[in-house]
Amino acid sequence: MKKEIISDAVIRRLPRYYRQLTELCARGVVRISSQALGQEMNITASQIRQDFSCFGEFGQQGYGYNVEELRAEIGHILGVDNGHHLIMIGVGNLGRALLRNFPFSQTGFSVEAAFDISPTVVGSSINGVPVYGMSELDGFVRSHDVDVVVLTIPQSVAQDTANRLIDLGVRGFWNFTNVELSSPGNDDVKFENIHFADSLLTLSYRIANR
Repeated sequence: MKKEIISDAVIRRLPRYYRQLTELCARGVVRISSQALGQEMNITASQIRQDFSCFGEFGQQGYGYNVEELRAEIGHILGVDNGHHLIMIGVGNLGRALLRNFPFSQTGFSVEAAFDISPTVVGSSINGVPVYGMSELDGFVRSHDVDVVVLTIPQSVAQDTANRLIDLGVRGFWNFTNVELSSPGNDDVKFENIHFADSLLTLSYRIANR
C-alpha cells in the first residue's frame, strides 16, 4: 500500500465497492471491467481506477478485475479480516435493533458485550450478546480487547462516556447519539458520527429540487 494520505472521499467509497463486489460474487460474476463496475455503481470508470490506484495495482488491462480477488483486497484494506472486538453501550430500541439485525460479523466485528443502566435488560442476553450493568464497564474494558464502542445513549452523557472510554484505552467509536463527539489532541481516537437526519434531509433536497 502506498504511503500517501488517502482522501476521506476515497475512504468512504471503499465500503460501497466492497458491498457491490460482494453482490457481484453472489450473482456469480467472475470478472468485471472498470466500465461495467462503474455502470453498476453510477461511478465513472476513471474514478474507480483513480481510487484503486491509491492502494496499488488491481486488475489487468484488457481483462478487468477478478471480482472475488478484488473483493478480498478491498476487504483487507478496510480491515474486515482484522477480527475487531466491539461492545455496545445503550440497549434501548436502537441498540437492540442493531444487536438483533446488523451483520457485525460480515464486516469483521465480533460483539463481545453490551452495557446499560436499566435493570430490565441488565443480566439478559440479546442475540447471544450478554448485557451488563454500567458499573462493570471499566473492569470489562481493562480485561478485554475492545477496538470499537457503539454508542446508543442519550446526548447528555455521550461525550462524558466517550471520555471515560478513551481514558480506558478505547480508540474507535461508532456514535449514534446524534451529537458530534471529539477528542482534541488525541489524533489516534477515531469517531464515526452517524446522523440519520442528514440522510433524510439529503433525500428531502433531492425530491424538492427534481
